[in-house]
Amino acid sequence: MTSHEIDYEIFGSDLQMVEIELDPGETVIAEAGAMCYLESGIEFEAKMGDGTDAGGFFGKLASAGKRMLAGESLFLTHFTNHGNGKKRVSFAAPYPGKIIPIDLTNFNGSILCQSDAFLCAAMGTKISIAFTQKLGAGFFGGAGFILQKLVGDGKIFVHSGGTIIKKELVNDTLRVDPGCIVAFSEGLDYSIERSGGLKTMFFGGEGLFLATLRGTGTAYVQSLPFSRLADKIIARVPKDSSSSSSISFKKD
Repeated sequence: MTSHEIDYEIFGSDLQMVEIELDPGETVIAEAGAMCYLESGIEFEAKMGDGTDAGGFFGKLASAGKRMLAGESLFLTHFTNHGNGKKRVSFAAPYPGKIIPIDLTNFNGSILCQSDAFLCAAMGTKISIAFTQKLGAGFFGGAGFILQKLVGDGKIFVHSGGTIIKKELVNDTLRVDPGCIVAFSEGLDYSIERSGGLKTMFFGGEGLFLATLRGTGTAYVQSLPFSRLADKIIARVPKDSSSSSSISFKKD
């Protein structure tokens, strides 16, 4: 299925949103709850699957089940321009960071990303799952055993936490904190390896394991994974609610 050709514009620097321009009849699919605003003429509907499923109801059910395995919602929202002329709809990530536009034709039609990185994509993009090659990646990597696989020939948008950097590998190796990986070319070998000796592993503060990408391809790395941000916030929440200050009011 050929993807719809959508135009877009990204606004903001750290708390970004992407505005998608749709011609009449064009559709963009997005994660549930990602929409910010939409113009008159655009209608939306929650559907099981991405619209590329050829197996009817059972094909859609299987696709939705795979999304649930990846920790995503059962439904995707389809936004279609049923009006006259160009109409716009916008989407934003659920936490501070960057939105990355990716043309899948530059990645041989497919890319792998963390399960919570996908934001929206042109209709015709197939969203499935891919298992990491080694079980160690699932048990120790912190990035999950299941990754999302995005396949098509159109534009997709993924989001990251903090600052994003694009790394080009040419028969090279890149070692990364597993939570810092956003997306990477399918041709790269992804595995989990020990971060060093026993002393470094337990007292170095960098975790017990690092993700290793080998080969030739492209990787997107984020500076602030949401899990790391959440851990810092939780660590500073008072453990005893009775110790927190409270204000009481008296009735006259």
